Amino acid sequence: MNLLEELNTILKHLLPIETGVFSGVPPDLYVVITPLVDTFELHVDNEPVYEIQEARLSLFAKGNYTAIKTKLVRTLLGADFTITDRRYIGHEDDTGYYHYAIDVAKHYEFQVEMEE
Repeated sequence: MNLLEELNTILKHLLPIETGVFSGVPPDLYVVITPLVDTFELHVDNEPVYEIQEARLSLFAKGNYTAIKTKLVRTLLGADFTITDRRYIGHEDDTGYYHYAIDVAKHYEFQVEMEE
């Protein structure tokens, strides 16, 4: 499993979620996942052992978002994600959405796939 698959699996029951951009007409409350970076921070004998994958969850809400923000954070922490940043981005006057970002990271064992 990778970061995007895991995020979609655990969050799809909370609210509408898509990757990159919301397709179609967006509801009053939704999340867009934006992949940020994949890094090799941990090495053994010059070979990567773990890959750290990071993404931004952009929460868009037309009303008060604090309750769902708290639920998202608790769900992510309960699923062993590291939250690297949380911040209010602003109100989008043209759409009426409040935008709040939660950046997450998770370590995955790195598997080298061999060609057959």
